[in-house]
Amino acid sequence: MPVGSIPKNALSFGAGALLYAPLGTTLPTNTVAGSVFIDNWPAGWVLLGVTREGHELSYEIDTDTVEAAEYLDALATVTTGRTSGMSFDLMQIHATNLKRALNGGTLTTSGSGATQLNTLKPPQIGQEVRCMIGWEATDATERIVAQQAFQVGSLSIARRKGADNASLPVEFRFEPDANGDPFTYWSAGALRG
Repeated sequence: MPVGSIPKNALSFGAGALLYAPLGTTLPTNTVAGSVFIDNWPAGWVLLGVTREGHELSYEIDTDTVEAAEYLDALATVTTGRTSGMSFDLMQIHATNLKRALNGGTLTTSGSGATQLNTLKPPQIGQEVRCMIGWEATDATERIVAQQAFQVGSLSIARRKGADNASLPVEFRFEPDANGDPFTYWSAGALRG
């Protein structure tokens, strides 16, 4: 019996847009019309800016096996842990993005315009803050929100010659929200269902 035509219509293209918000910021309402999201992200969400190569969403479970001497095969596989997060390389270097990459700190500003001086001090150990991370697909058919995220990556800013510009490589680890969910994924339209 022939298998029929293999589906090829739910492809996803483009880096989309990464967003940042303080903990407790209102979530988008996810209003869908014409198979796309048509609502704006609520106040408090800000665009993080361009990235070197988009982002990577990761989701990994740790498992262990239950074994018995009488069987060669494992009797069961049990979940022992879970890790999820998102990593990306921010190309817009400014004090506010550096503060986000450091999980907080003290940012003070004096002067304005061409005389503005920005001073950032990293947070004291144990005084780091969590945040919310969001993403929306280029075609407005997919969204992700982590309601509690913490930047755990090693921040290493490389300064090189030519077009190889500096950036802020970050890796946000998602932590469970009040419902125990590390993140929520929404999609718009029947094609993405």
